[in-house]
Amino acid sequence: MNTARQWHTASVLPNGKVLVTGGEYTVDFDLSTTELYDPSTETWTTTSSMNYVRGSHTASILTNGKVLATGGLLSDYFYFYGAILYDPPVGNWTMINDMHYARKRHTASVLTNGKVLVTGGYNGSTPLNSVELYDPLTGTWTTTGNMNCARFSHTASVLTNGQVLITGGYNADSAINSTELYDPSTGTWKTTSSVNNARGSHSASVLQNGNVFVSGGLDNFTLNTSKLY
Repeated sequence: MNTARQWHTASVLPNGKVLVTGGEYTVDFDLSTTELYDPSTETWTTTSSMNYVRGSHTASILTNGKVLATGGLLSDYFYFYGAILYDPPVGNWTMINDMHYARKRHTASVLTNGKVLVTGGYNGSTPLNSVELYDPLTGTWTTTGNMNCARFSHTASVLTNGQVLITGGYNADSAINSTELYDPSTGTWKTTSSVNNARGSHSASVLQNGNVFVSGGLDNFTLNTSKLY
């Protein structure tokens, strides 16, 4: 890449290129820069910067091909409500309506109906259980049912039945093993079987057979365990 970074995002665009956004260069030095990787030429090019520096944010590919970036951290003390859209054919960012809650280390999942489900995160003082939906057709945010457990650095996986599986994360200073399911048709959550170890900052991948593979993460130490849901 042209710029070293961590706590950034990397999204595969409909044209096959990869959009990398924001992140942190060093402690207290967050980035607004974005760049594109072209697999056909194996080269990086800069594109329009975001309106503000941000790290620990999310970037979601919408059904219309645009990229929605939400929340994140501007410095150690400023947490974002803000959301912006990137238009790949034009190569620019547009500010849109703010979320209801400022958050970082949250999740943002594109549902089968095209809406984006944003869950949890951290606002600088407490973990969040709040959840909201972005509708690309109207450009508006609406709140939906809160999670049963506040958490950040968790995972959110859209299942083949359209529901969303939340696993693990941190609640205050401790990793948790709880999982819950969101039903978009009712806007409600229900708990389901817990993962085998409390964990945060892990990964969760939806397999071709519809199962979810949860691996790694951090509790009091780094984990090498995995679990299938």
